[in-house]
Amino acid sequence: MKRIIGSTIQQISSIDSTNNYAAAQLLTKSLPEGFVVVANSQNVGRGQGQNAWESEPGKNLTFSVVLYPEFLEISKQFGLSKVISLGVLDFLLLLDVKASVKWPNDIYLGDKKVAGILIENSIRESKISSAIVGIGLNINQQIFTSNAPNPVSLSQYTDKTYSLEETLNQLCACLDDRYQQLIQKDFGSIDNDYLTNLYRFGLWSDYSDQEGDFEGRILGVDKIGQLEIEKRSGEIMKYQFKEVVFK
Repeated sequence: MKRIIGSTIQQISSIDSTNNYAAAQLLTKSLPEGFVVVANSQNVGRGQGQNAWESEPGKNLTFSVVLYPEFLEISKQFGLSKVISLGVLDFLLLLDVKASVKWPNDIYLGDKKVAGILIENSIRESKISSAIVGIGLNINQQIFTSNAPNPVSLSQYTDKTYSLEETLNQLCACLDDRYQQLIQKDFGSIDNDYLTNLYRFGLWSDYSDQEGDFEGRILGVDKIGQLEIEKRSGEIMKYQFKEVVFK
């Protein structure tokens, strides 16, 4: 099967945000599916919501992928988030590093965050006309100076130094394999793999929602991507992004 993600790669020395760049490009021209723009330095890296992403220039992977998942029903759009997360996990496994997905799509090594994913979909006529997938993966950075609570890099975790060019190519290949799985609509395998690798799945842990602190355990994620948590009382809650805090 022809490779999609990473078939075209554009390197940029310095930019505000690779997602912003890709979005601006799409306003004026057509980009091939799987187009990747990677920045050596990203000045205004963006995370979910109002979060920022800290990345030391030349030390990490900060890039965006342009996709056209028009085959995907809007009700199943969280499937794209799943396969991108799983692609990052697959890449880390190539390096003998076992990671997990903190819902919805943060990548964790133990209890520390090694990667963040930001997916911005454009909807047209009840279809996803385009998706810009931004990924920030900490590779060789040794010191983090922002107020992010728990960052970690791959190098800190393994005591090894990595080639950014080689890791980008490996990661794109893993992302492509998972995206092809989504194209084939292999939702059963995707859902099972996501659940198997979900951070804190089935474990009683501390959380907080609008009603206050509570102890609960993650039961899964529903079809539209809401997190399902059972409280000690037996009540089962469903949360959208930012409605529950992991303590």
